[in-house]
Order: sequence, then structure tokens, then C-alpha cells
Amino acid sequence: MSGLYLQYIRRALPLRRMALLLLIVVLAVASGVALYGRLSKEIRIIDNGKSIAVRTMGASVGQALDQAGIAIGQYDYMSVPKDTPLKPDLPNEVTIKRAIPVFLTVDGETRTVMSYRDTVQELLQDNGITLGPLDRFEGVSPDDPLTEELEIRVVRVEERILTQEEQIPYQVLEQPNNVMNEGESQIVVEGENGIREKRYKLTYEDGEYVKREFIGESIIKEPVNRVVEYGTVPNFITSRGDRVRYSKALKMRATAYTNSFEDTGKNPGDPGYGITYTGMTARTGIVAVDPKVIPLGSKLYIEVPGSAPDYGFAIAGDIGSAIKGNLIDLFFNTTEEVRRWGVRNVVVYILNEQNDDRWKQNHNPCDW
Repeated sequence: MSGLYLQYIRRALPLRRMALLLLIVVLAVASGVALYGRLSKEIRIIDNGKSIAVRTMGASVGQALDQAGIAIGQYDYMSVPKDTPLKPDLPNEVTIKRAIPVFLTVDGETRTVMSYRDTVQELLQDNGITLGPLDRFEGVSPDDPLTEELEIRVVRVEERILTQEEQIPYQVLEQPNNVMNEGESQIVVEGENGIREKRYKLTYEDGEYVKREFIGESIIKEPVNRVVEYGTVPNFITSRGDRVRYSKALKMRATAYTNSFEDTGKNPGDPGYGITYTGMTARTGIVAVDPKVIPLGSKLYIEVPGSAPDYGFAIAGDIGSAIKGNLIDLFFNTTEEVRRWGVRNVVVYILNEQNDDRWKQNHNPCDW
């Protein structure tokens, strides 16, 4: 064997070894790929709506997420736990919803809340916030979607009923009393205020008063009206200090007469001397009247305006041919008294029957 052939043999051996080694590597890779294909699992990851497919040799969802470089925050949502085993022969899927910051104001406190929920209502439920029947939202609605840095304010609404009592003033009712003097009055029923209860609805928002609304009223106690009787009987105070009650007052001219012959045409001893038309004995307090103006038998009080003394109590017990209309003739016991009297203007009060006692005190019982 020549030297050239030996050299050829020496060069060819390394090449064959290299080819064999390369073949082995190719077979190993192909075998590994085939084995990876048989042993790896595929998982579909939906991250905030974005879908990616990952094939992994990991045994759990968490390992697959780590292999894909997907981190899960504290408040993020995963549809399955991280330690959920991956199944080689079934579809694997995980849904991730990312939490976003939301500003929540409730009960006077504002805080930042991280939430992955879809709506305002769901966020409140997660945070244990229950709304009362009158509570309301400000700026949002329960079904509004959550957006990053959304401001949610819950207003606590409370209504309270306030009752207030107020007096109902009694009325004063006046009614006539036909036995009392004019100018006099008396309370026959004292009168008492009633009580009215008014109801108001007070509205508070977050503990602060905001509105007052009248909602109704009721009468707790009816008022009792005061009843006052007032006198209707005309009266006046005489110059002697007596109160005289009358039914009628007449302004008249008053003359005077006595039992003299000049006035009566009779002398003592003549039939009917000193006896009036009505049969009364003529004396001070007996007056002659026109019966068409003042009925005979009427009890009178004759007032003299000014400083002169009143004639006083009298009775219409006589008539005279010259006594007509508003003329009255007053009896005096002496001619001197008649002369002093002359003719005067007087006010003749026809007395009310309720003056009987006072009138009797000033007259002889024989004149009654």
C-alpha cells in the first residue's frame, strides 16, 4: 500500500465522523421537536379583550402566564386560579380583566378603589356599599360602565318628620243682652285657644339639612270662642248719681203748674180739687202730658240740661188742654216754685220697666 493511499484514508475519516455527528444531532432535534409537540400544551389567554395563544411545557396556568411574561395585579381578575393544571388534550383558556382606579365618594369620604367590574352597581356591591331607598347617585347611574378615574358619588338621603304645634286663636263673639245697660258687658264664656299640629318633611343629604316641605296639618284641640254679652238698654247717670234705664228719650219744653185756681180752675173744697185726670193726687212728680206722645201712666225721669237740678222721677198722670205735642207740664207744690220754673227745655226719659225699684223709691205707693 502506497503512501498516497494512506494519506487519503487519514483525511476521509474525520469527515465521516463529522457527518455522522451531524446526522445524530439532526435526529436528536427532530426527536425533541416531536417529543415537545407531544408533551406541550396550548393555552389561549384573553388579556383585557386581547387574545393570544401560547404553547408551553408548564404544568399550570400560572406557569404558562410566567412563560408568556404576563403579570397579574393584586386587583386583576382571572377566570381560573393560577394553579389550575393545564390539560394536554383539551383546550385551555384564561380570561384576564384588568382593574382600573375609580374615585368613590360615600358617607363623606373619598377614596380610590381598584376594580375590574363592568358597572358602577357591581363596584358598589364588591365594596359592601348598600343604598337606602332614598339614596341617589350624583353624576353617574348604577348601570354606567366603569372607566378609568371615573368619579362616583353616593349621596345619602334621609327624611325626618317634624311636628310643630301652634295656637289657634279663639274668636270673640258678641251677643246682645236685653237686660243689661248700654256700655256694660260681661264675659259668659271665657274662651280658650285651640291647638293645631303642623307636619313638615325635612330632607338631609350626607347629614346636611337641605329642604323643608309642608305635608299637612291636623287640629288637636278645637278653640273655644269667647262669648261676650253687651247691654242694649239705654241708660244714663242722673245728677243725683242714679243710673236710669230708659226706652226712649224726648227733647221737650216744660212748663209748670200747681193746684191753684189759675192753673186748675178749682178751689179747695171743689169736686175733683187736687185730683189728676188719672185719679192720682196731684203732687211733685206728677206731670201732664199729651197721651199721643207719652202714654198716661208712663214712668219718667226729667232731666234739666245745664247746672240746674233735674226735676227727677215722675209719672205721666195728668193731661191739659194746652199740653200738646212736645210740651210737658210739671207739678209743683207752690206757686213760687211754678214762677221760678217758668219754661225750660228738658229731656224726658220714658223709663224702662226694669227701673221699677228705683222709681218706687221716689214715689208714694198710692201712685203705683
